[in-house]
Amino acid sequence: MLGDGTVSMSLRDLAIFMVVLSDNTATNILIDRLGMDNINAGVMRLGLKETKLRRHMIDLEAARKRNENVSTPREMLTLLEKVRAGQALNEAYTKDYFDILRLPKESEFHTALPEDVSIADKPGALEAVRCDTGLIDIAGHPLIMSVTTTYLARDSEGQHAIEQVARLSYDYFDQLSRSSSYGRIISYE
Repeated sequence: MLGDGTVSMSLRDLAIFMVVLSDNTATNILIDRLGMDNINAGVMRLGLKETKLRRHMIDLEAARKRNENVSTPREMLTLLEKVRAGQALNEAYTKDYFDILRLPKESEFHTALPEDVSIADKPGALEAVRCDTGLIDIAGHPLIMSVTTTYLARDSEGQHAIEQVARLSYDYFDQLSRSSSYGRIISYE
């Protein structure tokens, strides 16, 4: 859909396709350009021991051999915390990272939360698995959240569970941001 095959895209363009559309081809191009070993070494440098890139996206043969790409919600939280704190990227790339994650997309967090809330997230979906990880901007209480559901009988159950967790978490921290230290809501705005 982009043209006659002569279209060139920057690494940033590919990252946008990867994040906003969950485009597997863009992801695989980035994996090839950066190198799977380099990506895994970077992940290890950040102290993420359970996060491993083991195959290209949609490589069903590798998946059948149980060669899955894996992480944990805790490590996804850690990744976002380290990026946000400037421990993973320089200041300009950190800003760009979150600008890309804030681009509009279909996600459980976006479905669950008010339209005017700034959400920098990356959802994910595979058969019987749903997840969303992101930074939700709440005044005075920025919320980094990662929710993963697995072994789903119906994918919609995972989507609904993530939406519920996101909404309840947002409601709590939003109320906290508008409350005194005694729990009284000072502003309903």
